[in-house]
Amino acid sequence: MIIVEDVPLELKGTEGIVRHEIPEAEVIGTADNEASYWRLIRQQQPDLVLLDLGLGGSTTVGVEICRQTKELYKQVKVLIFTGEILNEKLWVDVLDAGADGIILKSGELLTRRDVMAVMEGKQLVFNEPILEKIVDRFKHAVSSQLARQEAFINYEIDEYDERFLRHLALGYTKEQITSLRGMPFGVKSLEKRQNELIRKLFPGGESVNATRLVVRALELRILDIDNLEPDGE
Repeated sequence: MIIVEDVPLELKGTEGIVRHEIPEAEVIGTADNEASYWRLIRQQQPDLVLLDLGLGGSTTVGVEICRQTKELYKQVKVLIFTGEILNEKLWVDVLDAGADGIILKSGELLTRRDVMAVMEGKQLVFNEPILEKIVDRFKHAVSSQLARQEAFINYEIDEYDERFLRHLALGYTKEQITSLRGMPFGVKSLEKRQNELIRKLFPGGESVNATRLVVRALELRILDIDNLEPDGE
């Protein structure tokens, strides 16, 4: 194992965890910056790199170390052990860079179970703090998808309704929407469809413009605000 950590006190703590929790692990070297890491790994290739992300005040250095390590030494496992407990964008970046897992320096910290899971080939090993966030996001995503499906059924929304509303939300005029590939309606037909949608989504019979109609479709999850993409024209 090579440990990459630039804070001496945290390095001492990490070495202590490894010594007590994973006695069969051999630390063959430690590095506190990018240059010393590359010197180490060229001298002796490890089975595992335990990598902190915040090196010298920069989080991007750790991401690039991970990316290049996975490209140059494909068999080497890279387990992130980081105090970046709030930087979710950084987690995504390092997973995209090929990390085998992320252990946040909070909660249960690093365990033998985590390290053995990585060494046995398990992908995406996380400890409890990050797992809780992943599960929460998963539950939210599933709930949102179910709410969208129910809205389609309850309000009798078809494919053309969704396409029409989505392009209204993107600022398309009705004339522009009629030019979309596979949209077999003229402007008058779209006006009729809009009135029908208003009737469905505003059963009180009030007067509603296109903007309020789109907002209502977003509220009901008929439109997914994170996936407002135009169709090909």
